[in-house]
Amino acid sequence: MVEELLTAVVAAGVGVAVYMGAAARVVKQYERGLVFRFGRLREEIRPPGFTVIVPVIDRLRKVNMQIVTLPVPAQEGITRDNVTVRVDAVVYFKVVDPANAVVAVEDYRFAVSQMAQTSLRSIIGKSDLDDLLSNREMLNQGLELMIDSPAVGWGVQIDRVEIKDVSLPETMKRSMARQAEADRERRARVINADAELQASHKLAEAAEVMSEQPAALQLRLLHTVVAVAAEKNSTLVLPFPVELLRFLERAAPPPPAAAAREEPASAGPASEGPGPAEVDAVAAPTAAVDAAGSEDGPSALDRAAEERALGAAEPPLFPDESPP
Repeated sequence: MVEELLTAVVAAGVGVAVYMGAAARVVKQYERGLVFRFGRLREEIRPPGFTVIVPVIDRLRKVNMQIVTLPVPAQEGITRDNVTVRVDAVVYFKVVDPANAVVAVEDYRFAVSQMAQTSLRSIIGKSDLDDLLSNREMLNQGLELMIDSPAVGWGVQIDRVEIKDVSLPETMKRSMARQAEADRERRARVINADAELQASHKLAEAAEVMSEQPAALQLRLLHTVVAVAAEKNSTLVLPFPVELLRFLERAAPPPPAAAAREEPASAGPASEGPGPAEVDAVAAPTAAVDAAGSEDGPSALDRAAEERALGAAEPPLFPDESPP
């Protein structure tokens, strides 16, 4: 009798252990449990922790409540300004209603992925290339609204949508590079011209100040010499300002001979011919020449005639050859 009672107790314990093993379930912190009894969804959603269901009758379905990162495959399309691009994006969403996520849609992950692809293709067709490259925040918001509208009935909330990359054709990349280079060159030329204008104003002011004080040119020249000599060069090229020469010329007194040359000679009236001073100036060299000729012997004309006669009398160096 005791043995039979002990056997019954052991059997009951084993049966309870088997039942509990089949009925016990554990729901994780980031999950929620949905119980289907004979295929019908129970209203009670099982919270995280230990829970028990009826074996064979109930079936527990766990739903992940974490934020899901879903990459959207690259979609190729033509923008509004007729440029072919490939755009890929990423969608962040999470389940907020486990019952609708399981009952309302067959596979909410696949549904969100397909909706993201179609919405991305639609955004490409409605946007310009410049918007895709520089105004992505507005496009991300529009893409999020397009995906979130049907996903509300699926128990899914779109947390964020980001356009990840925009691939352009090689020809378009080269064209954009040339455009950017030309724009940079234009800005560089404008900046250089502005710098030259400002420098010219400053140089004009400096020249005006130096013109009032000519000694400032000499000081500037000495500073230039010091700056060049600091390099320990063997050759020193020193520019000499013309203004300094003019300053020295104005500062030096004129010589007396130059002053005498600058005085005009007195001349008679035009109708009367040259005056007495001019006649004396012309006659003086002639008299000097005659006096020199009479004192030194024959004149220069006589000497030239004798040299020609002697040259004609000399025999040629090469008798056989005819003169050229």
